[in-house]
Amino acid sequence: MAAHSEILTSAFPEIDSDLLEYVTGVLDTEGDEFENTDDVYEAVGGMLHEVAADKDEQEIRGVCDQLLRTLNSVDSTSQSSVTKLDAPVHLGQKVQEEAEEAANDDTNIWLVTADNVTVVDKKKLEKAEAKLKLKQEKKSQKDAPVRQNGLITATASQATNRKELKMEESGGGNRSTDIRIENFDVAFGEKVLLKEANLLLSFGRRYGLVGRNGVGKSTLLKMISLRELRIQSHITVLHVEQEVIGDDTIAVDSVLECDETREALIKEEKHLTELVHATSPGSADPAIGTRLTQVYAKLEEIEADKAPAKAAMILAGLGFSPAMQRKATREFSGGWRMRIALARALFTKPDLLLLDEPTNMLDIKAILWLENYLQSWPTTILVVSHDKNFLDSVCTDTIHLHSKELTFYKGNYAQFFKTKEEKHKNQQREYDAQMDVRAHAQTFIDRFRYNAKRASLVQSKLKFLEKLPELKPVEKEPDVVLKFPSEIQKLSPPIIQLDEVDFHYDVSSPIFKKLDISATLESRICIVGENGSGKTTLLKILLGGLEPVNGIRHCHRNLRIGYFSQHHVDQLEMEHTSIEVMKTRFPGKPIEEYRHLLGAYGVSGELATRPVSSLSGGQKSRVAFALMCAANPNFFILDEPTNHLDIATVEALGKAINNFKGGVILVSHDESLIRMICKELWVCNNNTVKSMEGGLDEYKKMVEEEFANQM
Repeated sequence: MAAHSEILTSAFPEIDSDLLEYVTGVLDTEGDEFENTDDVYEAVGGMLHEVAADKDEQEIRGVCDQLLRTLNSVDSTSQSSVTKLDAPVHLGQKVQEEAEEAANDDTNIWLVTADNVTVVDKKKLEKAEAKLKLKQEKKSQKDAPVRQNGLITATASQATNRKELKMEESGGGNRSTDIRIENFDVAFGEKVLLKEANLLLSFGRRYGLVGRNGVGKSTLLKMISLRELRIQSHITVLHVEQEVIGDDTIAVDSVLECDETREALIKEEKHLTELVHATSPGSADPAIGTRLTQVYAKLEEIEADKAPAKAAMILAGLGFSPAMQRKATREFSGGWRMRIALARALFTKPDLLLLDEPTNMLDIKAILWLENYLQSWPTTILVVSHDKNFLDSVCTDTIHLHSKELTFYKGNYAQFFKTKEEKHKNQQREYDAQMDVRAHAQTFIDRFRYNAKRASLVQSKLKFLEKLPELKPVEKEPDVVLKFPSEIQKLSPPIIQLDEVDFHYDVSSPIFKKLDISATLESRICIVGENGSGKTTLLKILLGGLEPVNGIRHCHRNLRIGYFSQHHVDQLEMEHTSIEVMKTRFPGKPIEEYRHLLGAYGVSGELATRPVSSLSGGQKSRVAFALMCAANPNFFILDEPTNHLDIATVEALGKAINNFKGGVILVSHDESLIRMICKELWVCNNNTVKSMEGGLDEYKKMVEEEFANQM
């Protein structure tokens, strides 16, 4: 104990007596359990940091190392006593005598014990075993995946810079609006998503985060928004992920309420005005009048009077009519409440805006408005999206998440893709060239290895190979392949047809009048239109889920429709594995067949045995595709199938649809997919559906003209 005190007082002269006594007590009582410096640091390092804030972690560990060496130098040695015999002993006779004595002893009939046998102290043994068990449990808990409500959740860890932490806590830290998150890891259960990554975001830049489904894009955004990854405290962060909770608050007020400064000033102004009116003239407290003047000045400074018009403009751009803006939020569906959440974010203008698939719930008109609005966004944006056109229009920089790393590229998605491909080609050329040089040198070495005359040349070649930098082969992401049923039954037309169909939920608000449309097995039809124009209702009528009020729906008797709903996630059993979901929907098949069906859509190996809740949005979509195709349909009706899919999977979906031998009717706002597969464009508008000559370009031109007239 004296040695420990000497080391501690020498390293920390300012240490008080109580803390010194406590630390030395820990070292004396638990010292036999410390195996290395890390164990000592874990036990007392935190307390030593509090004593000497100026010392870094390396210095504290040095002191812990000295303490460990002191502990190891105190060896408990025991000397056995030696008894000198008076005469030789016959061992056989001695054993026989002891056996006879034991046989006559009623207290111990089984065992002959010697006087000098060491006896273990059971209490000490039990105490040591309990401590060891507790240590193992702590370690297993540390390594175990974090669970929330029984489900595995993501975790983040980050290297600690104590100097920066102290500056931040004291208010003297870096006040820059640039964001630096350095040397961090993100994991989901046992799966590592990011390792020793660095995220550097310059203020005012707009970053697109791209990568395959399941690599951790949405998880990274969530870790940032929850501040599991350390960000300067003065930076405001807003993550548009969850829909607004529905209540009696009207939509425009829900947007205005998110400006807390304005709301607080308005409430104070109202309260002060009531106090002024409650007192008789001439008896009012002068301080109230002074404060009221200050509040009015502050409201004028933040242009509070312009806020309602700004909120209304944002809501209108996202598709809310004046009547809808006055409706209570509880009257909106989940998709529309997500738009309100997006409107609140755009109105608030945080220092860092995190957007996760913002175009999922928007029609083409709203997407064009959002692209235009974000192009002049004054703060920093980090957006995850599968829409290449949206990324090209909005982003100034692109971050590629792959192989547990973040790689930064200047420019939008198109520039990123071009640069990445060129980079991979150059890396492959360099790698191939070095492999050729290595092979040529190795051939020479193998040929003349045992030739004495060429020994010096062989040695030269060997040294040359040792000096060559070791290049790793280029890691290319595997191609995504989706396989829709290839063999289908041919059907003679008409396949599906609506004749003179009328439909409404309310007689006063007709949705369709005199609707005449048809499709064949060769159809590749894309349906577009503003939200609320009846696209999803039309799909339900075609599916037979809704009966026409008037008119007739014709359907071939052998038609088998595969339907993909935009709300497919709500239809999956989250607590089950993908294999169990398949087994529930299509019982009686061997496990191998379920695995084969899921594997055709990229849900293979360990993914198929994980709970659906632990899958990414894109992986859940793939499970839904497998379920849709399990019955071998000959006609697809797809409602927003690209939601949550990564860009490579959207392209694979387009190829799969083009290779499919049956008919397809698709509702989508993804421009790249529409251009890839569309042979006919249907526009829902004015209670009818019409085919548009000129396709998507003509429709975009029409929408842009409407958008320009509204500005």
